Amino acid sequence: MQPRTGQPKKYNMKKAGIIGGSGFIGSYNTKKILGEGYKVKVSATDISKKEKYEHLKQLSNSENLEIAPLNVENKTQLKDFLKGCNIVVLGGTPFQLDVTDPKTELFDPTIKGTENFLEIILKTSGIEKLLFIASVAVVNTNFPLLPGNKNQDDQIDERDSFMSEESHPYTQAKFIANQTVEKFIADDPSLSFEISTVPPVWVVGKALSQREDSTSTGMQFLFKNKIAPNPFVQMMHDNNVDFGLVDVEDVADGVADGVYKAATTKKIHGKNYLLSSESYRVSDISLMLNNQEPESNPHTVYRNDLAKKELGIDFKPAHVPLNNYSN
Repeated sequence: MQPRTGQPKKYNMKKAGIIGGSGFIGSYNTKKILGEGYKVKVSATDISKKEKYEHLKQLSNSENLEIAPLNVENKTQLKDFLKGCNIVVLGGTPFQLDVTDPKTELFDPTIKGTENFLEIILKTSGIEKLLFIASVAVVNTNFPLLPGNKNQDDQIDERDSFMSEESHPYTQAKFIANQTVEKFIADDPSLSFEISTVPPVWVVGKALSQREDSTSTGMQFLFKNKIAPNPFVQMMHDNNVDFGLVDVEDVADGVADGVYKAATTKKIHGKNYLLSSESYRVSDISLMLNNQEPESNPHTVYRNDLAKKELGIDFKPAHVPLNNYSN
């Protein structure tokens, strides 16, 4: 692999497949990994909807970008997508608040999609690194509320594990999917490629596209304008819920660094890295989204020590991405 300080020659570039690479978080991942000199293949659920991914073609090095159709529940499409990839980044499914049928809308796409993915990637040659962008739900399905086994002022890190059947089906599905990955790793200690996971807390900042289907940007809009369109959001306002926040650009740094370090040091197989900066309550988040100073000091609920130490991420203060969104 070429040094990060120099642009690799085109004929020697490795290819990264990014599933979900045109969404809010995924777009930053695509930008970052293109900038590292990789060829990049990005998935599109419906390739005819060009408005979903056209913004990626404005990125630097976009001549090395390929858009390919993919439904993760379709094994044939998965096999075709993974062909030729050295690195694979599996983005998280967007948070879905309103659910009619949890099994068909959340559990099947998230859990069965993960199972299909692991089955196919095991049969795919040339894979060096698999990186899951999971969710903070892998350590706490109650997010943004505290786990049932934690008290106020307790802190949470990668060793924690809490799931409740009373939690939202989305977070339950993400937790179970991560358990599927961990079992897969434990069952086969002789894998020829590395697997690691970067679960972020609430990812905030300014989107690279004009897409209107991002939960993260939607929540920032609601908090900035103090809008509560449903009981769930009203509960967060009423209880002034405490949120762990992380800049979307820091998540992209974590993804790129995780890919790079795994490909060069082979030392982070099987590890999870919580991506989190600071925690603030909703009232202070609202103030910062309006370019005002928060009334309280930041504090730490979700620890980022491991990501800082082993991935070298310098997490930005929460006001930076919140101000970027407003500006």
